[in-house]
Amino acid sequence: MISPCRLGNDHVLLAVRLTPNGGRDAFDGLEVTADGLAYLKARVTAVPEKDKANKALVVLLSKRLKAPKTAISVLSGDTARQKILRIEGDPEDLKSRIDALASA
Repeated sequence: MISPCRLGNDHVLLAVRLTPNGGRDAFDGLEVTADGLAYLKARVTAVPEKDKANKALVVLLSKRLKAPKTAISVLSGDTARQKILRIEGDPEDLKSRIDALASA
């Protein structure tokens, strides 16, 4: 399975495709683009104004990965649907949890 994350020494970089105003807070599997990049699809009920959707994404990921909110930061894509997030923690453990979200 193609993974939406890249492992670092003490973190994971996660590619996410976010849909704000999505009707519910949930993950919708994996999306692979034509150029072969994988994204974890996520939707949140928050609107894409004043960073509300990004904050809702961090809260959702924090709950599902059982990681503190302070360990998750948006590296790129603040105002775009496609984002790169940095998640601090054990890379192998985080990757297995993310892959479980992507396959659900």
